[in-house]
Amino acid sequence: MASSVYIETSIISYLTSRTSRSLIGAARQQLTQAWWDVRLNYDLYISEVVSRECAAGDLDAAKKRLDAIEGLGLLRVSAEAIEISKALVARNIVPAKAAEDALHISIATVHAMDFLLTWNCKHIANPEIQKRIALYLEEQGLFLPFICTPDELLGADDE
Repeated sequence: MASSVYIETSIISYLTSRTSRSLIGAARQQLTQAWWDVRLNYDLYISEVVSRECAAGDLDAAKKRLDAIEGLGLLRVSAEAIEISKALVARNIVPAKAAEDALHISIATVHAMDFLLTWNCKHIANPEIQKRIALYLEEQGLFLPFICTPDELLGADDE
């Protein structure tokens, strides 16, 4: 059985954007593309939040993002996910300005995803924040999916 992966919006943005002039941005684009090339090894999911974020902004860029997510599994934003995300913000585990990030984490958690794939290293793939989220979720009887970037997930099936 393939592992389930919740794909957060930053992945789709790096996948579809024009080549970055930044060394780090260009590297992330290349790593994202390399992972995307092996994505068939996984069951991929997005949420209504990802879909909405992909549709925002420049029309041409939005079309590329929406084309990339077409056909991926769609996870609903449940009342439980909303409550968890609100609690993460209320407890100052995730900053209020990153409430959407808390919602991504909550959606992946409620739907028991194996992985949450992101390039958001400030509020999602941040080890200090993850530790605090995991402790809170454990108190609720839930488990935090493994949060990682594409380079961390590359080669996982090669062993």
